Amino acid sequence: MTPPEPAKRGKKPRAGTSAAPQPTGQVQSLTRGLTLLEYIAKANGSVALTDLAQQAGLPNSTTHRLLTTMQQQGFVRQVGDLGLWTIGSHAFIVGSSFLQSRNLLAIVHPILRKLMEDSGETVNLAVFDQTDSQAIIIDQVQCTALMRMSAPIGGKLPMHASGAGKAFLAHLPDAQVTQLLHKKGLHGYTPHTFSAPQALKENLSLIRKQGYSFDDEEHALGLRCIAACILDEHQEAFAAISISGPVSRITDDRVTELGALAIKAAKQVMQEYSGL
Repeated sequence: MTPPEPAKRGKKPRAGTSAAPQPTGQVQSLTRGLTLLEYIAKANGSVALTDLAQQAGLPNSTTHRLLTTMQQQGFVRQVGDLGLWTIGSHAFIVGSSFLQSRNLLAIVHPILRKLMEDSGETVNLAVFDQTDSQAIIIDQVQCTALMRMSAPIGGKLPMHASGAGKAFLAHLPDAQVTQLLHKKGLHGYTPHTFSAPQALKENLSLIRKQGYSFDDEEHALGLRCIAACILDEHQEAFAAISISGPVSRITDDRVTELGALAIKAAKQVMQEYSGL
């Protein structure tokens, strides 16, 4: 009769990894992913993969796999030549129910109100959702005029046919713009919507030069919108301020003036929020 095999001993944990047991009722990969998200947030900017792996007590390969999954969902992103990791826009959007207590809105909202008073038009704050490739409205100050632009908080704007959307596109590399346009297409909302990629790219070049975008009835007939981006410490656009109103009030001779106001407001936000 063959004697029973002795029980196998558990493997010793690898150096630099956490030996703490997994709490009951938690999904390990989800817990690890959320832990990485917290470490990135605490980095106050961006952090290297190896540093994240060390902090979380995980192998580099596991850390990269988790980060890649979260990147595909828009919760994290890589920035700069070193490929450092930072928080993605979708993490901001998912936490929108907590926006009222965030420093960003506390800083931006008074600036939006002042911009509304100076322009006489409705003013919006939008962020770029890289997952859906759309601009998302997260704050708004409506003007007092009877005829005014009104869009719901959380409303989505097309990238190629809105002031905020085109402002974001103008800050993306050409290759990424081409990929995005191929994926999303150029839906024609009005006869003024850009329907040819080359024409849109020429407009984006103009936006880069003047510092603001101009939606000339491209999303809705009778409505014009002017927008300028808010940049982070990596000079990447994460939000945009826009001024929207009817053609009857946003006339051709006011476009440059309103563009300057949008740029000024965006720079004020950058100064107060990031010290740029």
